[in-house]
Amino acid sequence: MSEKVHNYHEGNLYFQDIFDTRRLANKIAERASETLSEEQKHMIENADMFFLATCDHRGLPTCSYKGGAPGIVTVIDDKTIAFPNYDGNGKFQSMGNVRQNNNVGLLFIDFINQSRLRIQGTMSFNTDDNLMAKYPEAQFMARVDIVEAYPNCARYIHKYELVEHSIYVPKKGKTTPVAPWQPDLMDVLPKTDPARKKKIR
Repeated sequence: MSEKVHNYHEGNLYFQDIFDTRRLANKIAERASETLSEEQKHMIENADMFFLATCDHRGLPTCSYKGGAPGIVTVIDDKTIAFPNYDGNGKFQSMGNVRQNNNVGLLFIDFINQSRLRIQGTMSFNTDDNLMAKYPEAQFMARVDIVEAYPNCARYIHKYELVEHSIYVPKKGKTTPVAPWQPDLMDVLPKTDPARKKKIR
């Protein structure tokens, strides 16, 4: 048995044995890597969104959508990627979770070419990261040190075509439109929020 096979725990093995997939699972485990391939780098660098999984202090997981322009994630090298944190709903749920538990999971899905990639790793933050200049309006940069990366079965990925990117994604040299808020939240917005100043609802 390879070392990667031992990453399966009793819960995984329980279902693998019921459905006779242990041989298949062991073979797939061999595809996992501690580094990104050139193909995986290309997929990440061209992504305009991904999903980020974190766990809170209770051990309860949450999964958040991170969207932006193509290139929202920068590949630093074959073991490190980085992405900006933009203004959101003010909860800092995912990023706050990482301050308590820096283990994260990222899921990249290419709905046009129907492929996906999973990454497990550890995350750190930096408000002085030299990549901040690449991402206008970024609050800080998050860097992920990759522990494991592996492709995933594309069988059930639906095929979509992009209609348009969100108009609220910050772009260099352009003024970002002010996002509306629900009326009952206007009075609790940060004092610097442009929606509060313009009373946009």
